[in-house]
Amino acid sequence: MDFNVKKLASDAGVFFTRAVQFTEEKLGQAEKTELDVHLENLLARADCTKNWTEKIFRQTEVLLQPNPIDHTGARIEEFFYEKLDRKVPSRATNGELLGQYMLDAAKDFGPSTPYGSTLIKVGESQRKLGGTEREFIQSSAISFLTPLRNFLEGDWRTISKERRLLENRRLDLDICKARLKKAKVAEAKASATPDFQETRPRNYVLSASASAAEMELRVAQTEFDRQAEVTRLLLEGISSTHVHHLRCLHEFVEAQAAYYAQCHLHMLELQKELSSSDEDVLPNAFAVNPSSLAAFSSPSPSTSASPAPPTPATLETDTLKGEEGRPPASGSRKAKVLYDYDAADTSELSLLADELITVYTVPGMDPDWLIGERGNQKGKVPVTYLELLS
Repeated sequence: MDFNVKKLASDAGVFFTRAVQFTEEKLGQAEKTELDVHLENLLARADCTKNWTEKIFRQTEVLLQPNPIDHTGARIEEFFYEKLDRKVPSRATNGELLGQYMLDAAKDFGPSTPYGSTLIKVGESQRKLGGTEREFIQSSAISFLTPLRNFLEGDWRTISKERRLLENRRLDLDICKARLKKAKVAEAKASATPDFQETRPRNYVLSASASAAEMELRVAQTEFDRQAEVTRLLLEGISSTHVHHLRCLHEFVEAQAAYYAQCHLHMLELQKELSSSDEDVLPNAFAVNPSSLAAFSSPSPSTSASPAPPTPATLETDTLKGEEGRPPASGSRKAKVLYDYDAADTSELSLLADELITVYTVPGMDPDWLIGERGNQKGKVPVTYLELLS
């Protein structure tokens, strides 16, 4: 192994002189060459881009994999697979794990029991949601996270390297300026007070020293200008980076919108399936609202004898045989409309998103529908379009 002592000593000397120049600049004891305004603006813009890209990248990773322990373990696993040039295995999402647990529980509870059969339906839906989530994570990682990571680990490292080199060239330039200034000051003093006893005039030596300092300054200035141009070209490429990241951001939004839409469809299908299959086992909450049932089962003023207290079995049959269009005396609730809805016929009520309406149920009505009132208007409204308020 070759060990160049002269080169090591030279590098150490350069590092020391740069450190002295940097320290004197911080203490205000040395002049500093300022970069042009355009280059300074490009540097500030690059720093801003790097900082926010890093924050967005980290938080997007947290969004796609919220558990910090699992996230750290997954990143370490991905790192080893990348170093080994092997494909990262597909991991089950939290939704898929939950669905599998529900399916396993249904086997022990009995698939034919009401609870077991419901666990199977919900478990299958959770597995579908988990699969949709996995597809969303994979597409987002490819279309959004990968370009951000490539910028941070590729382009920004190159920019940082050239930026550090530019700072070193600036320090060398200022060192040469300081040397030339000292040489000229010494030469001026020697010219003012010549020493005629010396065999070789001192001002001649100082003049040669000043000439050498001027030569070093010209070389340093050339290297600084060349490095400033290289850094400027790299920094101007940040605009192209912004355009690329903008396109990736649009793709991320499209993937996220498709993911939430698919999840919404899965949940609507599950709600309909549970409502149709479990209606006899677990009726709709509105249909068994105690205050509504009390209103329907209260005797009329013309009744002379008070009826016996109704049993739960008769509440759903005998006491709910009122007029279908008649609202209950109590038990109505406020509801917020989530989406716009156009009535299919005159029996339904059109809805506008974010408006508040009064809703209630009537006996024998489909549990997926409610009666809604808004002023003098009244009609059927779908439950899935509402958020019930307390």
